[in-house]
Amino acid sequence: MTSSNLEYAIEARNIIKRFDGEAAVDGIDLNIRKGSIFGILGPNGAGKTTTLRMLLGIIDPDEGERFLLGSPNPISKSHQVGYLPEERGLYQSMKAYDAIAFMGALRGLPLAEGRKRGKQMMADHGLGDAIDKQIRALSKGMAQTVQLLGTIVHEPDLIILDEPFSGLDALNQGKLERLIRGQADKGVTVIFSTHVIAHAERLCEEIAIVAHGKIPFTGKVSTARDRLRPQVHLETRELDGTWRSAIPGDCQPLGHNWHFTLPKSGVEPLLHALIEGKAGIESLSIERPGLHDAFVHIAGEAVARKMEADAAQAAMGEAV
Repeated sequence: MTSSNLEYAIEARNIIKRFDGEAAVDGIDLNIRKGSIFGILGPNGAGKTTTLRMLLGIIDPDEGERFLLGSPNPISKSHQVGYLPEERGLYQSMKAYDAIAFMGALRGLPLAEGRKRGKQMMADHGLGDAIDKQIRALSKGMAQTVQLLGTIVHEPDLIILDEPFSGLDALNQGKLERLIRGQADKGVTVIFSTHVIAHAERLCEEIAIVAHGKIPFTGKVSTARDRLRPQVHLETRELDGTWRSAIPGDCQPLGHNWHFTLPKSGVEPLLHALIEGKAGIESLSIERPGLHDAFVHIAGEAVARKMEADAAQAAMGEAV
């Protein structure tokens, strides 16, 4: 077994997990820096949850090795970890602050301290009126917030959230994003899985794209986006002239509007040709590809469609 790099909160090296002879996770490598917000993107069934459970030590890989906070035995670091599983569950008869305290106690936090922190955290997150309510009396969003607070009440160094935005309306999704940023500002490492690209694009500096149990990309969001060239949107008064040589030959106007990939030579030669050739620039904008475009390029259209379908199904569940 090799040693761990203390720069990373999580390391995984060629981890493989099979179920009934089929590889659910097939040779994944990950290095997640301490203090970062890291997103794991992919559709349902891609291997995200299995990967997280192996990183946490809930299940062991069949092959490969992983380190959590420097240890090859992730369970030994459980008191430093906050984990929110995809399958939510709270004791319905518990009072909200007791539920938070109970979750903290599972990670070694004394119950009295957990109750004290739980009440304060609920007040800080706009749930002060629900402190003494039983879980069964809370709305779905409030109950999920309580479970999230229980995940962090013991002040962990590493937080792992499996599909944390699922089932939350837009308002509560925004609150969760702010909470994640707040934890990162304290130096806590936050890892979350999602099938909604927008959350990762807003929150993460680095991501891993998971498809069919493999990771075709891991790295900075900016690096993923840079795999595609920027797009030019141009409107001209004229439709012909010497300036046409600066526009890709297969680009045809729609009216007086042109849409094409920015040439490798950059925007300056393009602008020079348009001005010198008297194209009559009405408007010109350069749009950098978003993370969604990069995801489609890296993972393929079929995987992207599956993930969009998963997101749509989750949104329907929120509306119910």
